[in-house]
Amino acid sequence: MDEADPRLIAAAVQGDRDAFSSIVRVYQARVLRYLQRLLGDRTLAEDVAQEVFLRCYRALPRYGAEGKFSTWLFGIAHNAGVDAIRQRARVRRTTAALRPRRAQQPDPSVRVELAEALEQLPPKLRAALLVVEVLGLKYREAAEVLGVPEGTVKSRVSHARERIVAWYADDAGANDALS
Repeated sequence: MDEADPRLIAAAVQGDRDAFSSIVRVYQARVLRYLQRLLGDRTLAEDVAQEVFLRCYRALPRYGAEGKFSTWLFGIAHNAGVDAIRQRARVRRTTAALRPRRAQQPDPSVRVELAEALEQLPPKLRAALLVVEVLGLKYREAAEVLGVPEGTVKSRVSHARERIVAWYADDAGANDALS
């Protein structure tokens, strides 16, 4: 992953707003892509991306140059994404409690793609897979972003891959049965 110029980062840490704007331009698309895949909702991802850069700006004085800036930034993005997932779950639980219960029939004609397979993963597995596969971070860097040991990242990525393969196998089996 390309890093922003360290002089630009240092200037932003010192309060240079133009330098921070340049940093946003360097990372904006990658942060948005990560959040879109993590959250499965482009509009929500755009909102959370704005929140990420706001949090980043506020936390810049605490940034220590001992690690990669991108790792630090994607840690902020991950935490903001997890916060959004939790908020969305709270809203869904609240609205579900307010609505009368009715049976929902799954639509067998709907074709499921990778985005839906990702949505089926628990958030921890989804986040680990996205950080490694989409962002292309090494397991060590992913561990820093996610705030877990490197072995945990490896395990989560492995489990996520297994579940996606199984999901596709189940989907292919269902499609063969329909043919």
